[in-house]
Amino acid sequence: MSNYLNLLGLAFRAGKCTLGEEAIVRDIQRKRAYLVLIAQDTGASTKKKLEDKCRYYDIPNRVVDHRDTLSNAIGKTGRVAVAITDRGFANKIKSLLDESIRG
Repeated sequence: MSNYLNLLGLAFRAGKCTLGEEAIVRDIQRKRAYLVLIAQDTGASTKKKLEDKCRYYDIPNRVVDHRDTLSNAIGKTGRVAVAITDRGFANKIKSLLDESIRG
């Protein structure tokens, strides 16, 4: 499962990620987010809000590792969600995650 984390770190360093609930919601609404990653241990209301927005605007989302793992991948702390704003990175991360689920 860690392959996607390396790619996430790369996407973040390339400036292709959005952090922060409000900024992520804004990017979802503007169709600038191509994938939203949500930590397993995100609060119920935040998780629901992000999943509902993604569903409404037809943006793929995945529930991934805990917030610490997600945060470490991008060199930040306490991050519960990350939006990927680059189609290439989003597609690759999505395929890595889906691959690991199929196992």
